[in-house]
Parts: sequence; structure tokens; C-alpha cells
Amino acid sequence: MDVLITLLGKPGCHLCDDAREVIRRVAADLGVRWEERDITQSEEDTREYWEQIPVTLINGVQHDFWRVDEARLRKAVKELR
Repeated sequence: MDVLITLLGKPGCHLCDDAREVIRRVAADLGVRWEERDITQSEEDTREYWEQIPVTLINGVQHDFWRVDEARLRKAVKELR
């Protein structure tokens, strides 16, 4: 199964910077795609996720928020593949 990790964040978010590094590393190690979405570009995303960023989605389903646990993310991606 194809896996896509999505990072929802906003500019100037230091937790988003930390999450980006973890997601980039996991995606590279496991050979999966990842993308980043700026919640400030969508009123709906801003309303839904403002209090939780960074938010990690796997194939569109929320996986984590605030902090990305690398081991948990790796396990979830491996289970989907």
C-alpha cells in the first residue's frame, strides 16, 4: 500500500520544525512520500488544527499532534505497508 505522511503546520512554529525533521527521516528511511501543508492557507485547516499543530496525518488520518514520536510513526507506517 502507498503511504503518504502529511505534516500540518504553520510558519514560525518551532514544534513544526522538529516534527519536519522526524517525518523527513522516517519517510526517507522507509521509502514513503511526505508532504507539508500550511494551515494558514485554509480557513478549514486553521479552524480544525490551530490548537494542535504540528499535526501528523498518515494517508489522511490523524496520527499525532504537538510532538511526533519517531518510533510510533515508524511502526504505523510499517504496519500500513
